[in-house]
Amino acid sequence: MPVELTSFSSEINSNSINLKWSTSSEENNSGFEIERSNIKGQTSDDWLNIGFIQGHGTIASPNNYEFTDRYLNSGKYKYRLKQIDFNGNFKYYDLANEVVIGSPDKFELSQNYPNPFNPVTHLGFGISKLGFVSLKVYNISGKEVKTLVNEIKTPGYYEVEFDGSALASGVYYYKIESGRFIQIKKLILLK
Repeated sequence: MPVELTSFSSEINSNSINLKWSTSSEENNSGFEIERSNIKGQTSDDWLNIGFIQGHGTIASPNNYEFTDRYLNSGKYKYRLKQIDFNGNFKYYDLANEVVIGSPDKFELSQNYPNPFNPVTHLGFGISKLGFVSLKVYNISGKEVKTLVNEIKTPGYYEVEFDGSALASGVYYYKIESGRFIQIKKLILLK
């Protein structure tokens, strides 16, 4: 066995999942692809490669690894590691439990990422109760340049993509409103 995995676990932090795993020894280990599958009903979607962590080649001592899957929508997820040797052979290691991202206990608006961006960025938000949600982008003068969300949303975490390719470089603001909750954050478009 080229890699002896001794543990593989997950921790939930808001709408991010931190995966941790350890090896007792490694032989010819190129690294680990991290894969995620969304669970819908009783079945899961196809596996999606969400990252890669470099291995330590050949080493007889223990090693610890960590990967954080950020800005997830509310739902159930499965994870697995695809350990890959330098010669192309691979083996899967499944996380024993499914991971559930629930609904937030308060409204929140996350900082966009990446920031600065060119031309696409992602905006995340959390809704704690059913209600009408408006998420809009404004220029520095306060003029609305894009409506991203304008509908009733159920409680949960959400992410939307904002494409600024039709806009000039500069500072913009995005504002979320739901009931009495209002929050504004700044984003920077660099072309």
